[in-house]
Amino acid sequence: MSGDFKKPVVAVTMGDPAGIGPEITVDTMLTEKVYDECNPFLIGSVDIVKRALEIKNSDFEINNIASPSEAKFTYGIIDVLEPKEYECSQIEYGKVQKLAGEMAYDYVTKSIELGLNKEIDIVSTAPIHKEAIKLAGCKHEGHTEIFGDLTNSDYALTMFNCHNLKVFFVSRHKALIEACRYATKDVVLDTLRQIDTELKGIGYEKPEIALAALNPHASDNGLFGTEEKDHLIPAVEAAKEEGMNVVGPVPADSVFHLGLQGNYDAILSLYHDQGHIACKTYDFEKSITITWGLPFMRSSVDHGTAFDIAGKGIAGSVSMIESTLVPVQYWKKQQKALQG
Repeated sequence: MSGDFKKPVVAVTMGDPAGIGPEITVDTMLTEKVYDECNPFLIGSVDIVKRALEIKNSDFEINNIASPSEAKFTYGIIDVLEPKEYECSQIEYGKVQKLAGEMAYDYVTKSIELGLNKEIDIVSTAPIHKEAIKLAGCKHEGHTEIFGDLTNSDYALTMFNCHNLKVFFVSRHKALIEACRYATKDVVLDTLRQIDTELKGIGYEKPEIALAALNPHASDNGLFGTEEKDHLIPAVEAAKEEGMNVVGPVPADSVFHLGLQGNYDAILSLYHDQGHIACKTYDFEKSITITWGLPFMRSSVDHGTAFDIAGKGIAGSVSMIESTLVPVQYWKKQQKALQG
């Protein structure tokens, strides 16, 4: 395992260099608390880092490294690992560009390589632009699919972390009507199994998981749809038979409030916006993503490339800092659970 128990090695990928990724990742490296909690370095391009440092009016030193073993992990010095050389002068802020997509994709694949080689413990990812990576030839929908596929993981389970809320998702990027059809008994039950496994892996003996309902008032016994009766209730009953501590389906207009009150250890949302709206309304900047099921821990901001403000020095970095610090706490819980 790289790093010691107290200080995991964290690779921070810079994201699309035409967006706000360079600013917020550099700003993360300008945050002393980050170095107190972990050993961070950037996967990006030195020229892009220099440009971001100018925007942030910082004179921090850059240490160009070929591997994490060469990093200094010292506040005041930004360790930067470049996957390869690029014509960075061609990158224009706020524009979808093939080169930017190629660079962003390379940063991610490099982090996966390091993770599989156990040279790092955590990857914290800045936003990529889906159209740009498509121009560069990427066939995946986004970050999570890239990580899941290139690590050959059985699953890549998305969890929103927002203060004490842990919100998982049955589906993510699906049209709403398709997401509703997708939430079958078998799919929901399989997701509950994954959540139960991952939460036990960070020390929960018998985690309580609340399943959100699909229809208003959980359908009021079939008055407003049959999905609860046909799929969700059977999934909960089957989970209980397997020994899981699952409740629901709980009406979606109350389940997240109850979660904030500490009633559950986690909530399973049925589709993308159901959980996203709840978390982002509560605290947009501190809603970050953890991806479970990979050979290493991966986290991400949950906002986009913000091309409209890229390069202007006004992008907030709270979410990027949160994305770098929160997984450290989960990593420590994993280590503790592994040690028994």
